[in-house]
Amino acid sequence: MALTIIRRSMLAAGLALLASAASAQDYPTRPITLMVGLAAGGITDTTARLYAEAVSRNLGQRVIIENKTGAGGGVAAAAVQNAAPDGYTLLVFSGSQHATVPAVSNAAYEPVKGFSPITYLFNSVVVLVVPANSQAKTLAELHDIGRKKPGGLTVGTPGLGSPSHLLGAKILLSAKVPAETVHYRGGAPMMADLVTGRVDFAWPTLSTGRAFIADGRLRALALDAEKRWAPMPDVPTLDELGFGKEKVASWFALAGPAGMPPALVSKIRDAFIQASKDTELQRRLGENGTPIASSTPEEMGRAMAAEWETMQALVKTLNIRQQ
Repeated sequence: MALTIIRRSMLAAGLALLASAASAQDYPTRPITLMVGLAAGGITDTTARLYAEAVSRNLGQRVIIENKTGAGGGVAAAAVQNAAPDGYTLLVFSGSQHATVPAVSNAAYEPVKGFSPITYLFNSVVVLVVPANSQAKTLAELHDIGRKKPGGLTVGTPGLGSPSHLLGAKILLSAKVPAETVHYRGGAPMMADLVTGRVDFAWPTLSTGRAFIADGRLRALALDAEKRWAPMPDVPTLDELGFGKEKVASWFALAGPAGMPPALVSKIRDAFIQASKDTELQRRLGENGTPIASSTPEEMGRAMAAEWETMQALVKTLNIRQQ
């Protein structure tokens, strides 16, 4: 009797594997949705659209971007976590933001257990900018202004827990500069307020900020990068300014709901890796200062778990609370 049960279990497992392989082989038979938790126009959105175009060509199926904003990306993350694990609803997200939102609030998703990691997509480089009429010409001058200004500086972020938010918070804490943080639903609405002076400064990605810097509406004071960026050779890096230790994780990645079959995860990963070799995508990401990245699902899963542990500790250190 026991032997019969074991054989039946083995048969069921074998059939499940065959079904999984067959499902992956046929995929995709309908459009794929990439969920983006921030507003259109920001780095997550614009890069997701570039990948969507290339992946669509490779797979012969439409790849749709859905901007599902709210809760610093938490609404989109919850929607993907609760979707069917069939590969048709995927999430493009910031590693640090994905971990920070549930660390500061009762988020409706599990940042690690709720997802099937697939691959990294890119890294972001951010730049400290102030409005053109700001009196600050350097990071040190901006900090001096903040220490003297009643109530301190106002800093805009593209969302709670974004790399820009955490980097700015760590630097302000290290420099002992008081500030009020204003969170937006993406980079585009943040920039609209920044250029009009409603906030004193922000850390947008190069992709979001470079046009504003080029036309003189914003002034760049510092760059979070390994070296100076060629189009802005006079802008120093954080390492040069003594804030190298304040850097935060800057990777963005792709994931699906927990429980996706390994064969399906592998096929989707291969499609995005192939897309990253597209010459137009490489050119656009290079211009935007967002270097392409990739990983195995296992590597990305370990990074997600490590980021979750890191963000829980960092949130306590910075005393960050959901606004």
